[in-house]
Amino acid sequence: MNGFNSDLLNGKTKLHFIGIGGSGMFPLVEILHAVGYEITGSDMGEGDILDRERAMGIPVSHGHRAENVHGTELVVYSAAIPSDNPELAEAERLGIPAVERSVLLGYVANTYPHPICIAGTHGKTTTTAMTAQIMISAGTDASAIIGGKLPLIDAYGRYGAGREIVVEACEYHNTFLHLVPYVSVILNVDADHLEFFGSMDNLKQSFRRFALLTEHAIVANLDDANTREVLKNVDRNVITFGIDTPADYHAVHIEEYRPSFFAFDIVEKGVPTAHIRLAVPGRHNIYNALAAYACAAMFGCTSEQCKSGLEAFRGAGRRFEFLGEVNGVTIADDYAHHPAELEATLTSAAKMDYRKVWAVFQPFTYSRTQMLLDDFARVLSIADHVVLTEIMGSREKAEDYNIHTEDLAAKIPGSVCFSTFEEVTDYVMKNAQPGDLVITLGCGDIYKAAKMMCRS
Repeated sequence: MNGFNSDLLNGKTKLHFIGIGGSGMFPLVEILHAVGYEITGSDMGEGDILDRERAMGIPVSHGHRAENVHGTELVVYSAAIPSDNPELAEAERLGIPAVERSVLLGYVANTYPHPICIAGTHGKTTTTAMTAQIMISAGTDASAIIGGKLPLIDAYGRYGAGREIVVEACEYHNTFLHLVPYVSVILNVDADHLEFFGSMDNLKQSFRRFALLTEHAIVANLDDANTREVLKNVDRNVITFGIDTPADYHAVHIEEYRPSFFAFDIVEKGVPTAHIRLAVPGRHNIYNALAAYACAAMFGCTSEQCKSGLEAFRGAGRRFEFLGEVNGVTIADDYAHHPAELEATLTSAAKMDYRKVWAVFQPFTYSRTQMLLDDFARVLSIADHVVLTEIMGSREKAEDYNIHTEDLAAKIPGSVCFSTFEEVTDYVMKNAQPGDLVITLGCGDIYKAAKMMCRS
């Protein structure tokens, strides 16, 4: 990990993106296009993002071919691109530098005076989207790079002329260490990606290194023991938020105004400043809202602007996203893929006014499934019905792990598993009853099953 490279684009005006249709690529493409870079790209698929990029005048090739990189000065590739990709191979042959997306993200973020970098094992997409919602609605003209689509802008990010950029900072493979935050946020630190980090101590050390990159202030969850440990004796200005402990931004008088939807008062350094009524479900979103409020307030947003932005927030794409209703059955989708996230989502769903809750879960990576098998079984059992798909291995190979979906199903009484989304859709829609909630869960492509259900 080399950190921030301030010379990355020196003397370069022509950039080529492999996998330009990815949600993580789009905000970078939009920002760099807006400031004058000449951009090309390629992708294997089609979709809304590619349509938007072509509408900006960016040439996009369908498929990956060596000649696509001819004439470019820097190649950018997403983490999903394999090392034997023909465009990467051609760039190497021609001596064209190539960098993974997170390296460019670090560069772009640090072209702004005030990068606001939001990290945490859980909640970072929602908190990044909440912060962007407040700041954009308040007229700051902030830029944003978000891991989910924000309905306010109908995109995963935007280019703005302001001095601030709100960035989702992911710990996976230490990619957040490419950033130099003006303000950093640590929402929580939980056991995840241990196949990469190796231990909780190593994971905490990475978050500590991230915190130490911060130039101005760290916004931290005072209720989270691991976060407190990460920040122990860190020589930085730390601004805290919390529910259980009196913090700089403290949520008090919490009430459930309808099942799983919360209202609360914010006390800022001992002074009541706002009453917030969230339109997204789950008690965990109180923490996300406190962090977003603290960040926006730091950059001049008033308490009324923070309140207005938070109350107008209806969620980011794939974060408890309601997709439709079919024959009285409500279909929703959520990105949750770690037991703590599944527990938060399913606990919220179980408290809502639905007859039964169906959890349709796609396990993601063999290592995580194997390591956290009992935790997955425990939290999925919150649902009334559990339907499982095959494990999505991502870059892992099945033969390297002795784990199968059937191993998880065996620990959840009454659960079923299927190998295709067509089978999942057919089973769920034949058995779900009017008044039920069906929620697809996972960070892979399980959302496709939810969309199939909506069309059934």
